[in-house]
Amino acid sequence: MKFVSQFERVDPDDPNRCQHIIPTQGQCSLKACPDSKYCPAHGGNKGFQAKQTRELKNYRLNKFKTRVGELSDSAVILSLKEEIGILRLLLEEKINRCQDEHDIILMAGPLSDLIMKVEKVVTSCDRLESRLGNFLDKNAILQFAQTVVLIISKYVPNEDDLEKISSEISEIF
Repeated sequence: MKFVSQFERVDPDDPNRCQHIIPTQGQCSLKACPDSKYCPAHGGNKGFQAKQTRELKNYRLNKFKTRVGELSDSAVILSLKEEIGILRLLLEEKINRCQDEHDIILMAGPLSDLIMKVEKVVTSCDRLESRLGNFLDKNAILQFAQTVVLIISKYVPNEDDLEKISSEISEIF
């Protein structure tokens, strides 16, 4: 439903006439807004705006609930690395907007806050990965991949197939 905020004059007997009483002139001669007793000049659009605000809030709430459901089912949710990246990008962007030392001094509070948030998320990520046993660096992963390829090579005699398997495992990591 779209609201039209036109100021339209109506006949004195029109049932859709604004109900506002102007002290020096009597009843307002403008048409009332839909679902209201008053015209836009006398607050008739406030109900429509409040309804739109409620509908938008409900839409966002439902969208939020849906997104929370999607994220709660995600296997990636146990990693905070993306959040760390986002915070670091925000920090970098704020620093890049500073033109001189004066700007940096003015941005000291927000920059300090972002730095503390990055540190907190990094610490949380480290604790989470430690608790989950997710500490595998690049060398450990490559060593694991080589071991897997060696095991597979015992059962796959064809060199070409073995090379394809090795390449695909490398691509995964």
